[in-house]
Order: sequence, then C-alpha cells, then structure tokens
Amino acid sequence: MQNENKPKNPALLAEKAAKIRMLAVDAVYHAKSGHPGGSLSIADILAYLYFEKMNVDPKNPTDPDRDRFVLSKGHCCPALYSALAIKGYFPEEDLKTLRHLGSYLSGHPDMKHVPGIDMSTGSLGQGISAANGMALAGKRAGKNYHVYAILGDGEIQEGQVWEAAMFAAHYKLGNLTAFVDFNHLQIDGDVRDIMNPTPIDKKFEAFGWHTQVIDGHDFDAIAQAVANAEKDERPSVIVCTTVKGKGVSYMENQAGWHGKAPKDAEYEIAMHELRAAYEKAKEELCNG
Repeated sequence: MQNENKPKNPALLAEKAAKIRMLAVDAVYHAKSGHPGGSLSIADILAYLYFEKMNVDPKNPTDPDRDRFVLSKGHCCPALYSALAIKGYFPEEDLKTLRHLGSYLSGHPDMKHVPGIDMSTGSLGQGISAANGMALAGKRAGKNYHVYAILGDGEIQEGQVWEAAMFAAHYKLGNLTAFVDFNHLQIDGDVRDIMNPTPIDKKFEAFGWHTQVIDGHDFDAIAQAVANAEKDERPSVIVCTTVKGKGVSYMENQAGWHGKAPKDAEYEIAMHELRAAYEKAKEELCNG
C-alpha cells in the first residue's frame, strides 16, 4: 500500500524517540527498578503521538477538548514520563526521581499527581476500558477529541480486554485507536508459549474492529495506519510488531529485561548506545 500520509518531520520523530529511550533507561537505572524492555519498544509510537499527532498542550493539561492517551500497559511509564517531560509537562531532571520515596513519578501512571496523565493504570486490562469510557463520553458530548491507548501483547491475555473490545464495537467508538505492542515477550517468556493471543488482528476483527498490522518502529507505517483508522467509523486497533528492549543491544528480544534495572556496567553500555543513537538522530535533524 502506498503511503499517502507520511509524517511531517520524520527526523524530528526519530530524535524524540531516541531521547525517550535514553531518558527512560536513565530513569529506571536511578530507580534501581522498573520496566525498560517494554518502555523501549513503544518509544516510536509515543514519539509520533506526542510530537505530531495528538492535540495536547502542556500549558493546559486538562483542556476538555484535548486528545486523550491511556497507557494500558502502565508498567511502561518510564517511556511515557519521558515523552511528557520532553513535551514540557514537567522538568526532565525529575525523571531521575522515578519510584523514589516522595516522588510524584511512581512506578505506574498516576493521574492525580502527574501532569499529562489522563488515566491511572497498572492493573492490566483496565486501561482500555477507561479509554472506552473517554471515547463514549466524547461521542455523546459531541466532542471532536480522539482517544489513543497502548496495550501490551501479554496484557491482552486478560479477559477484560475482550469485554472492552466488545463494548467499543457495540457503541461504534470510531474515536478510539488502540495500539498493541506486539514485542512477543512478557515477564515469563514468549507470549505465544504462555497464553497465545495470536492472530491478534483477527481476534479484534471478529469483535468488530478495524484492524491493521504494521512495523511499530516505522514512522511512515504508523502515520499511515493512524490515517487509515481515522477514515473508519469502527474502533481501530493497530498491531505493532516491535522489538522488546529496542535500542540497547543486550536488552533486545530478551524477556529478562521486562522488569529489572541495569547495573552500573550495563547502564554505561546502554547509555553509550542510546546516546550515540540520539546524537545521530539530532545531527540528521539539524542537517535536514
């Protein structure tokens, strides 16, 4: 399919995604706990949403007409917090306080304390239900905002996700777009060995959703898929094939990096690789 909806500035998105990855790993390291693998795999999706697509304003985070975002896989908040900090919701240096006693940046998104968080999440399966409610409320109120959500591939083993899928189709929530981060790995190993959710697109299609499968690290593919979703009156799901631990050589495709922090030597390697990627992306942005 020819891409008719390329990103406005792919170099900018690449630079933002690289920075999200760098800040997320740095935050997890300073917390000495957290979830780096899935945070790294969703960085490109977050970069596209926050720095090109969504109508949001860090100076007015509760604007009733803003687009909404729900991180249903809430444990990957290091990436979301990083995107919000880069966007200007709070200082980037605060990311180093992740999971620290007294910090407002807890281990899961908290809508009461973190500017820019639209829904507190962490109990897997519940975020997409909240996104449904936001979408239905917007539709009934005649609002033009759109609701976006990211789910994990392990998360969709939860029955509540499929209740939400049925609900969204029943109420024709065309203002809802969900991304499934299909990095193939959950905390205990390959999702297909633990409780096989595939074919993910066909399951959502059976529930009445518009479905697409893309490379979740390809900005062209993300932009086109989001544009396609907007043209359909049904709720849409974009199944994004991704790499868990994307950008850090020893974390990539390793289930063991689902939920642990790098030690000192590992941190130095990770930051060397991520900083190099960031500097390269920044240089290409400047040259472009």
